[in-house]
Amino acid sequence: MTVPAKVGVLGGGRMGGGIAHAFLLAGSDVVVVDQPDALETAEAGIRRAIATSVERGTALRSRSDLDAGLRVTADRTALGDRDLVVEAIPEIPELKAATLPAVEELLGPDAVLASNTSSLSIDDLATRLTRPARFLGLHFFNPVPVSTLVEVVAGAATDPALVATAGEWVRALGKTPVTVRDAPGFASSRLGVALALEAIRMLEDGVASAEDIDAAMVLGYKHATGPLRTTDVVGLDVRLGIAEYLHEKLGERFAPPALLREMVAAGKLGRKTGEGFFVWDRPDQP
Repeated sequence: MTVPAKVGVLGGGRMGGGIAHAFLLAGSDVVVVDQPDALETAEAGIRRAIATSVERGTALRSRSDLDAGLRVTADRTALGDRDLVVEAIPEIPELKAATLPAVEELLGPDAVLASNTSSLSIDDLATRLTRPARFLGLHFFNPVPVSTLVEVVAGAATDPALVATAGEWVRALGKTPVTVRDAPGFASSRLGVALALEAIRMLEDGVASAEDIDAAMVLGYKHATGPLRTTDVVGLDVRLGIAEYLHEKLGERFAPPALLREMVAAGKLGRKTGEGFFVWDRPDQP
């Protein structure tokens, strides 16, 4: 199985750019659509990633071939000929619910539409679509180039054959698919947020320092990074948004701690702002 020949990515930020980069390396022709004021930053980020892959010898295509396979535009109609379009816009339910049907109208009847949502219901997002059988979740992880996991999220109306095909696409990207049915937070976000919220409560209660809470999970449970450092990488604002959604859907065990709300209100969002539960050398680049 190979990746789709023509892939579109709606949203050229950190996640969208990473998804575009992954499909480019795997051989797809990729169109990235973003807001006019974000195009320059989006394109520069993806082309830097291409250059890095070539320099490290991890790209099987030449630099010129990879560069030629990428187009970045503000024109959504450029998605019309794509075999697969992955939506990677901000995790705002109303924005995704309004955007996905508008994109679907541009696509051919056999094209696949996917959302990179980390927690929102695929079934809820599918209610306004005319071809829900051709819609599913493809939840990539940050940072996309080094993360080996992709959740393939099957909605109630998703064609089972499409779920299997999407898993093969993920393998063709050099990543491992985990298939889950549509449920709040899927598997990864639900478990990851539960651990992160309890770590924040422990910090809030003075149980231990951020460094020691993380060390307990890294050294005791062999996690690659601790839950607080991971939250810094994900973004405290993103964690808060997911927690609020899970709180609404699953109850009080996902209620966001006051400390998380206070830090987001203060602009301490983690790596991307230079400070969260830890201080970072520099603000993360988009």
